[in-house]
Amino acid sequence: MNIPARIIGLASLALINQAMAQAPAQVQQQVPGYFRQAVGEYEVTALFDGYNDLSPGLLKGLSPEQIRGLLKRQAIGSERMPTTFNAYLVNTGRHLVLVDSGAGHCVPQTAGQLVPNIRASGYQPEQVDTIFLTHLHLDHVCGLVDAEGKALFPNATVYIAQAEADFWLDPQHKASAPENAREYFDIATRALAPYRDSGRFKTFTPPASPIPEVQAAYAIGHTPGSTVYRFASNGSAISFIGDLIHNAAVQFDHPEVAIRFDIDPQKAIQARESEFSKLAADGEWLAAAHLPFPGIGHVTQAGRRFNWVPALYGPYTRAADVPLLK
Repeated sequence: MNIPARIIGLASLALINQAMAQAPAQVQQQVPGYFRQAVGEYEVTALFDGYNDLSPGLLKGLSPEQIRGLLKRQAIGSERMPTTFNAYLVNTGRHLVLVDSGAGHCVPQTAGQLVPNIRASGYQPEQVDTIFLTHLHLDHVCGLVDAEGKALFPNATVYIAQAEADFWLDPQHKASAPENAREYFDIATRALAPYRDSGRFKTFTPPASPIPEVQAAYAIGHTPGSTVYRFASNGSAISFIGDLIHNAAVQFDHPEVAIRFDIDPQKAIQARESEFSKLAADGEWLAAAHLPFPGIGHVTQAGRRFNWVPALYGPYTRAADVPLLK
C-alpha cells in the first residue's frame, strides 16, 4: 500500500508532539546544602540547616518605611524576611570542629537538614570532636539533639562561653525572665543535657581558648555571652560571628539597626560595628549564621556603612594553587 508522504510526515509530527508532552516528572529536590572554602590549610564547610521567615517589624532603628525600602532594593517583600540557618565545619587537621548546630527539630517544617548535609559533604556526625556555640538561642543549639533528646554528635565536646552558660543555664535567670521567654531557657537546657550528662560540656572565658587553633572573643549584646570564633592559618583567617547580623539588606547599610532578639541592643550595635570594621580593615573572611547561604564572604567599609561581598562558587582550591594570569 502506497501511503502519501504528507500523511507520513503528519504522523511523525504527531509522535514528536506526543513525546514532547511526556517529559520526565519534575525532580523537586534541591542539591545538598554544603559549600567548601579553603582558609589557609584549614577546610571550612558551610552547612545549610534550613530557613525561616522573620517579620520586618523585628528590626529596630529605622522607620518601617525605610526598612521596607531597603528590603525592596533586594526584592524582599514587606511581610517576610527569608532567614537561613547556617552552621559550619572546620577541619584543622587536628580537630573537626562544628560551629553552631542550626534550628534542627525546633523548626521541623523548614529546618533539620544539618546531619543529612554533613553526610552529603563527605563527613559523619560521629567524626565531629569539638562543637563551639556562638550563643544558646534555639536556632543555634537545637541541632545538637534529635526530637527525643538524643545527642546527634556522640563523640563531640560542646564548648560555650562562661557568661552565656551563666545566663541561660541558671534557674534564677529563667525565673526572673518574662513568662513567654522562659521556654527558651528550657530549650537550651534540653539541647545540652546529653552532653552535660556524659561530661562532654565545658565552659571557658574568652580570650582563653579551648583548642589552640581558635581565638575566642566576646561580642556581647545579642546575648550576654555571644562569642566570635576566629580560625587563622597560613596568613588567612575566618571569623564565625553568629548573630552579629540578621539581615544583609538592612544591617550592612545601617549597622545601627538592632533586632528585637537582642538582649542589649546598644551593645549589639557596638559589637557589630567593631567586628565589621576590624574585618574590613584586615580583609579576612567572615561566616554568619543568618546571611544567605553559604554565609561566607568579606565586608568592605565606606564611612559607617558596610558592603557585603559573598564568596564565589567555584572549584575547591587554595589561593596559592590558583595561577595568576597577567
